[in-house]
Amino acid sequence: MSYSLFSHGGGLFLLRYFHVLAGIVWIGHLYYFNFVQGAFFAETDAATKSNAIQKLVPRALWWFRWGAMITMITGVLLYMGNGNYIPNNSPALTITLGMALGLVMWFNVWFVIWPNQKIVIQSATQVAQGGQALPTAAAAAAKAGLASRHNVLFSIPMLFFMLGAQHLGIAVNPEYNMGVFFGIFFAILGALEFNALKGKLGPLTTVKGVIHMGLFLTVVFYLMLEILTK
Repeated sequence: MSYSLFSHGGGLFLLRYFHVLAGIVWIGHLYYFNFVQGAFFAETDAATKSNAIQKLVPRALWWFRWGAMITMITGVLLYMGNGNYIPNNSPALTITLGMALGLVMWFNVWFVIWPNQKIVIQSATQVAQGGQALPTAAAAAAKAGLASRHNVLFSIPMLFFMLGAQHLGIAVNPEYNMGVFFGIFFAILGALEFNALKGKLGPLTTVKGVIHMGLFLTVVFYLMLEILTK
């Protein structure tokens, strides 16, 4: 008796299954941090906030960062398993764009948000134990928050392109100028990522603002697809 899961197609299915499962964990926590926890921390008392930072936030960050890691690993394996590395057709192009956004988000989780959140957690723990707050805690919280807001911004077009690879057929001329298209795409992405590391929140300060900007960025990238790949 043969089992479907023990075939090449079954292996790819399992990778896709765990990719989606881990992605739900990752993006779910991203939205929790930005849409729920931030507003709660702004309204609650100092003691409750301190207790949550020490006991709740580390648990949530564990699921958050490892969800991101598993999503990234399974996503790269799926991309490699697809065997088509040249984005000259609609599915290959849209999944490449989604993966590029996802990789930037993964970088922000592991190398910006998590290191800075560790400082915030350590500072809150020291204060609760009668010690002094770390002088770098406020700046670390701001850096983590800035990168986290940009990850929400990136997640909206990222999810659009991940779904679009299978469910949105965009007519792509296989002879389109990839240099021009990807030059513009990565220039926009690079500028936004630079702002995530060194800039300001601006319109991303509010939940409404980051959602609106995410939808606007999705429209911009979509119109680029329709106009520059013909």
